[in-house]
Amino acid sequence: MDKKKHGSHAGAHHTEEPVAETAAPAAEGAPAAGADRVKELEEALAAKEAEAAANWDKFVRERADLENYRKRTQKEKEELLKYGNESLIMEILPIVDNMERALDHVSEESASAVIEGVRMTLGMLQSTLKKFGVTAVEAEKGTSFDPAVHQAMCQVDGADVPANSVVEIFQKGYLLNERLIRPAMVSVSK
Repeated sequence: MDKKKHGSHAGAHHTEEPVAETAAPAAEGAPAAGADRVKELEEALAAKEAEAAANWDKFVRERADLENYRKRTQKEKEELLKYGNESLIMEILPIVDNMERALDHVSEESASAVIEGVRMTLGMLQSTLKKFGVTAVEAEKGTSFDPAVHQAMCQVDGADVPANSVVEIFQKGYLLNERLIRPAMVSVSK
């Protein structure tokens, strides 16, 4: 049996040698093809790493640009809030100057002139406010009470006006570009 195994094994070994010889040239070509493939993959990997590095650089730059933009807009917003009323103030300052001049010249003889000066100054101030979109809320005696623009301070008996109407105006209300900034304080008839 040993001889059969050995003999059959030996025969098998002998028949495999020619197969190995034919396979050997293919095996020698395989390492060359494998080396080319590895080199190709390494080159592709290097290209992708360069692309990733370029994309990372772009990301970092865009992130910095975004942060700079945020800082710049925040600074502009703060400056707008701080100096946004500059043009309004520049329009009001001459009115303040006129009122100060009027008060400097007050005497009993010039009372009517001072009153006239104050009226003129008030007119200047009202036209300046109108220029910037400020208008008075309509609140005259007898107009219908509107809770959207009027604030009722009290209710009074009003024989000469209809019920739920404005009787007296304590303080004018104002709109800024059609938006209420201060309601008119009024008394309302019962």
